[in-house]
Amino acid sequence: MTNKLGIIAGEGKMPLYIAAKAAQKGYEVFIAGVKGNAREDDFRQIPCVFKTLRLGQMGACMEFFKAHGVQQILMAGRVQHTSIFANLLPDLRGAKFLASLKNMGTKYLLSRVIEEFHKEGLEFTHSALFLEDFMPKQGVLSRRQPTEDELKTVQFGLKIAKAVAALDIGLTCVVSQNATIAVEGMEGTDRCILRAGELYKKSAEKDVPVAVVKVARPDQDARFDLPVVGKGTLESAHKAGFHIVAFEAGKTLVLDLEDVIKLADKYKICFLAV
Repeated sequence: MTNKLGIIAGEGKMPLYIAAKAAQKGYEVFIAGVKGNAREDDFRQIPCVFKTLRLGQMGACMEFFKAHGVQQILMAGRVQHTSIFANLLPDLRGAKFLASLKNMGTKYLLSRVIEEFHKEGLEFTHSALFLEDFMPKQGVLSRRQPTEDELKTVQFGLKIAKAVAALDIGLTCVVSQNATIAVEGMEGTDRCILRAGELYKKSAEKDVPVAVVKVARPDQDARFDLPVVGKGTLESAHKAGFHIVAFEAGKTLVLDLEDVIKLADKYKICFLAV
């Protein structure tokens, strides 16, 4: 019997890569694309069935997968947090679910989503299925090596990012001289970096190490919202004038890994897994 895989897809390349890998391995692929985040046109070259759903159409999403005999599903790609204000149009199942929530924190919300799908016989698997090779182990990936002061800055950033992640606010921070310039909120990683760049340019009196640091949540559930670094992260850091990008080793997905490293070298950014 042919394996079937369902993907609840947000924006970015991650769901595309997983869908393509699954199809290559003989899976039948069924995509529930979140409106305003995933575009059907991007999946045209991949053998799959695609359905666009608004955020909150939980019942319709379940029925889509069940109608095609799908039991194994995953979440991949970023869903803009601001979609809860713009594209939220729940169906009856979704409305009842939303009314039961205690808060809209990402970890709590997605854990509850997994529980609801489980009730219908739909089981979530690792959200980076088939992409394990894109999760680098500890080490410096770029030609540019960190200085002792830069490593100290990164270590400080790790503490801040872990604290922010534990509060379910975001996974990224920008730090310098034992001070926090910015932490990621609903705007996402790239805008957090650019905002930090504006703040830094207005206040910095001298050239000092500034580090962009991204981590996984404490006790990260591999089924949802893994930290992801990509070319956009490096582009934003370069635009902001920052030369250190660090991420948690073995837990962070780096899409287009070889291209990201080349970009780091082009911009003379120290790119490291810690």
